[in-house]
This record gives sequence, C-alpha cells and structure tokens, in this order.
Amino acid sequence: MPYPARLNPHLDRAREHSKAWARELDMIDVPQHGTVIWTERDLDSHDYALLCAYTHPDAGAEELDLITDWYVWVFYFDDHFLELYKRTGDIGSARAYLDRLEQFMPVDGEITATPENPVERGLTDLWNRTVPHRSAGWRRRFAESTKALLDESLWELANINEGRLANPIEYVEMRRKVGGAPWSANLVEHSVHAEVPAAIAASRPMEVLRDCFADSVHLRNDLFSYQREVQDEGELSNGVLVFEKFLGLGTQEAADAVNDLITSRLHQFEHTALTEVPALLDDHCVDPAARAATFAYVKGLQDWQSGGHEWHLRSSRYMNEGALAGRGGPDLGTSAARIFASVLATAPQRQRAYGSTPFRAAGVPRPSLDLPLPPRFSPHLAACRVRNVDWARRTGFLDGVVWDERKLRAADLPLCAAGIHPDATAGALDVTSDWLTWRTYADDYYPLVFGATRDLAGAKAANFRLPAFMPAAGAPMPAPTTPLEAGLADLWPRTPAESRPAVRRAVESMTSSWLWELANQAQNRIPDPIDYVEMRRRTFGADLTMSLSRDSAMPPALHRTRPVQTLEHAAADVAGLANDLYSYRKEIQYEGELHNAVLVVRNFLDCPEERAVEVVTDLIHARLAEFDHAAATELPALYRDDTTEETLLGFVQELRDWMAGIVHWHQNSARYTEPELGYHPATVPVFSGPTGIGTSALRISSLLPTP
Repeated sequence: MPYPARLNPHLDRAREHSKAWARELDMIDVPQHGTVIWTERDLDSHDYALLCAYTHPDAGAEELDLITDWYVWVFYFDDHFLELYKRTGDIGSARAYLDRLEQFMPVDGEITATPENPVERGLTDLWNRTVPHRSAGWRRRFAESTKALLDESLWELANINEGRLANPIEYVEMRRKVGGAPWSANLVEHSVHAEVPAAIAASRPMEVLRDCFADSVHLRNDLFSYQREVQDEGELSNGVLVFEKFLGLGTQEAADAVNDLITSRLHQFEHTALTEVPALLDDHCVDPAARAATFAYVKGLQDWQSGGHEWHLRSSRYMNEGALAGRGGPDLGTSAARIFASVLATAPQRQRAYGSTPFRAAGVPRPSLDLPLPPRFSPHLAACRVRNVDWARRTGFLDGVVWDERKLRAADLPLCAAGIHPDATAGALDVTSDWLTWRTYADDYYPLVFGATRDLAGAKAANFRLPAFMPAAGAPMPAPTTPLEAGLADLWPRTPAESRPAVRRAVESMTSSWLWELANQAQNRIPDPIDYVEMRRRTFGADLTMSLSRDSAMPPALHRTRPVQTLEHAAADVAGLANDLYSYRKEIQYEGELHNAVLVVRNFLDCPEERAVEVVTDLIHARLAEFDHAAATELPALYRDDTTEETLLGFVQELRDWMAGIVHWHQNSARYTEPELGYHPATVPVFSGPTGIGTSALRISSLLPTP
C-alpha cells in the first residue's frame, strides 16, 4: 500500500453522531424477527466512523457524518441479510425483501413507500439527505450501484444454498457488485464535491480506475475476513477460498496469490491514472475545472485504498491480531519511506510485467480442447468459400503484404461463419463470412502497419475514419482509401438494418481496444490479468461476431439483466481463451505478441508455460460450466410469458452454436498450424522510416519483399 493513510479530524463527532443515528433507527439492541443484529458493543468495536475518517480524510464535519451513516447502514444491511436469509437459506423471502428496497431509491421524484424496518428507514433518511445535492447522472449511477450491491446478495445466497464456489473470473465480476466498492466510489465523488464529467464517466479509463479500486478493496477485505467468513459464517464468497480451490493451493499460498493480485490491480490503477486519463481529458477537451474534479476523484480513490487498509488493521470485525505490532500509526513525514518500501517490495512483479522477451521460443504442444459443444454447420459453406475469396480479392485484402490468397484459404473463415451461424441463408452466410474476414484482416493489419512502427497516432487516425463507412440511413459515405475502409464500405449496406446499431458499436469498441494493445506493445507491458480478461472480449470482437450470429433481436431491458450478461461474458471468455490456447505459439514465437492469456497467467503466477496452459484450460472449462449453470438455474427467473421464454431459450442456443463454431474452427483452421507459420522472427518486417498520418502507403510499400 504505497499511499499513506490520513485521519479526518472530525472522527469523534462522527462516532457520536453515527451511534445516535443507529440507535434512533433501532439498529442497536433491538431484535429483528427475534434476532439482535447488533449490540452497542458490536457497533463500537467495528468502528465504522474510524473507517470513514480514514477513507475520507478531507471531508467536512457534516459530510463525514453523512458518509459514516451510509457505511453504518450498509454494514447493518449485510449483517441483517446474513442473519435473516443467508443463515436460513430463505431465498424467496430474501428476494421480496430486496425488491422493496428499490422503492426507497427513486432517481427522480420523492419516496412514497412507508419504511417498515431499520434498513428501509435508514435508506429513506440517507437518500433524502444525499441525492438533492447531486446531478441526475450521479443519482442514476448511485442508484444502480446501490441496487447492484443489494440485489447481488441473492447470488451469494444461491451459491451458499447450492454449495457452489465461483470460478475466479465470475468471482471478481460479482464481488464488485456484492462488495459495494463501485457504490463507495460514488460516495467518494460526493464527499470531495467533484463529480466525474458525464462525457467521460463511462469511458474505459474511468471504468478501469473504478474497477481496480473495487477489486483492491474487495480482495483486501477477503484477506482480512477469511477466518470470519469461511470458518464462522460458512461463506463461499471469498477470493482466498476461490484461489485455494481453483488453483489447488494451500490457504497461505492462496492468500499470497490474492495479495499479488491486489498489487497488480494497484499497479493498473497507477498506470491508468498516469497514462490514460490525461489523454482521455485531452481527447474530450475537458475544461480545467472538470479536470480538477476528475483528479480530485482519483485522489479520493487513493485515500480510500489507504484508509480502508488502515481500518482493516484496527477494526475488531476482522482477523488482525498482531497486525499493528511494531507498526506506528499513519505518521506525518513517512510517505516517502512508505512509497519506497512499496516499490521495493513489488519490484519483481513490476519487472516481470515489463520484461517480456519478444519472439522467444514457445514450446507447448498444440492444445486439444475437449468441450461438450457439438457444432452444426450451414449447408451453404462450400459456395460461401468460393465467394469469400472473390470478395477479399475485390476489396484489396490479398495485397501480398498483410495477406495473400494462400493465407486467406488457410484461415478458412467461412468455416467459422458456417459454425457460428448454422441456420443462415446463403446470403446471410456470405455477410457473416465477409465480416469475419474483415475483422481478421483488420486484426492482422493493425499490429503490422501500426505496431511495428509504434505509430499510435496513425492507428487513432485510422479509427477516426472508420465510423464514416458505417453511416446512419441516408447519410453519405466517403470514398475508401485503404482495403480496410473498402471492405467496411461494401459490408455496411449488406448488413441487416436492424443489426447495424449493435454492429457499429461493436466495431468501434473492438478497434478502440486495439489501441490499448498497441500502447502495451509500445511499452512492452504484459497486461494485468483482470484487465486482460475484460479487454479480451473486446479485442476478440465477441460483440461483433455474436451480433452476426443472431437471427432475432432481444429487448434491451432483457438483454441488460444479470443472467443474460453472465451468459454473454462466459461465452466470450470461452471463445477468447480458446483462441489464446491455439494461437499461443503463433503469437509469442512468430509475432512477438504480449496479449495472450497463457503469457498473462505465466507472468502473474510466475509459473512454467505448461502450468499456465493448464490454468487457462481450466478457466475455459469453468466458464463453460458457469454458462450451463446460468442457463439452467438463473435464466428461468426471467421467464414472464411464452414469448420471453422462447426468446431466451433461442438466445442460449445461438450462444452454444457460437461457441461450438469458434472452437471447431480453431481446431480445424490452418491459421495456427505449423505449415502456416512459414516465417521466422528474423524475417518479421520492422519499418524505421517516417510515421504518422499520410505515411501509411510508404509504410506498406516498405514491407513488400525485395525483388
């Protein structure tokens, strides 16, 4: 923890106020359904005022009172829910209880429901004291994060009832919601009176900062609460336990791995704040006041990290006996020593992240995934193969630089299209196949044209032009100047009109994620494991290829539900991680890549290549098992009528076909086989001439073989 903890001077007042507030709302010594949730001694020993005084050191007296009341309320809710529903397993009553709480968080208008218990009374009071001071955008974000924190308690309860332990990817995603750190991040904005500008609130850098903050907070809590949660409460939602079981580690080894992941997330936080946020502010022309607000928010998240760590060392709520032995408080003047000690302690992890050797030999054998995903194929595959080659030739893809006909035929992208879209008509299969060809050509084009030259400005300029070739209905389209633009210009009019908004969003998301890859390549930086998994869905183009394989649209409200998102994310991870297994040798040995799950796992665990392959393979199986579990046990809760049930069952089958088609294609395409890898690192072209906008033709000509 490199950031020094600081203590708010209004701590004593907040302690006195929060106890009086909790007593007034019957949270102390008052039985709820026959059970006393908290005694006065419980509240005093947990010392939530100390937590808030450490995590919000610069808040004014009244602001600290309000923030402390929020944390008293959220911890009371957690213990109240534990006693009434987790210990009893009464999921029906738990759902009704949570449904009522939504009535006390209106984004607009006043609360009209009558509170009936301490949780509802506390939420009513806090909501009325907080939201009038914030913008509509903040109120919406805060309502969503509060609802997620409450509702996802059902996920924990369901897992306890089933005795089911989450896989690591699922756990991190769900822990953010259950643990409430995104909710805490909203309160940081409130306490420092500095809202993140709406124009950038949903951008990747701001989401990464929030998620790194959340993961670090939650995983740190898992370390301190392991004994209480796992041994006393029978809890399954703990990162140490997840690592124990998934990686087959002892408890201390698992705790060390969780601690390394916390460190990795803090490094990612620093990297994003220092390298991505300033560029984001420039790109959106954010004014000085809004810039100051953004960095006040970033500093507030740092304060929360250090303050939360300090509180965990001191609160009796957690296992921390002896944690302060030989350690003074957060003294003034020690921050430089703290930062130096932190850098020194984490130096090996930092060095590994930036120490990859490009084009080194990759000695793992070709993988053999055995997944219960039988593929189906379109009957129009043979004819599609012929038309696809003709299309690629017309658009200029077969230029002998990025691709030639041999490489295209070896890839056999129509085979993938026929598998992910087995019920397509001949025309629809051509569109799907050509989109896959465009996406794969573009994926090869960016690192070759922009990566070898470190031309990030040229890549951004290319990205800036692409939306013009996906215009709204009736809007003009400029003349294409590259094969990439020519292919997109041809595909867009052939794409079904109802699919175009989703396809355009997917293309923009995918191509922007390639800028992230190029930046990492320029820095020789192996990604943080969590950031990698979440960005892999975008770099792989999962949204794009999923949208191509769908024959019917789903209502947006239904698509946003957690079970549907769980299915999509799990399917995307199965496909993306499978690609990493099959492409590992091609990418590491022949392309000098850094973006491969096997390399990321190997770097993080500091383990042999073979062990990293095993971990990635286990993740694929675990995500597929999670997909099956969500489809069987979570999706039926969304069935409202026969039409909805039919839509959701069709959606599940489309995703199964999508996964089956992609895995089968990797197993049978020659894109990743030894004969196709007919080049050697020494022959990989490196261009040292001029770069920037307007030099792409010169760059491409430089890559042509010498006669």
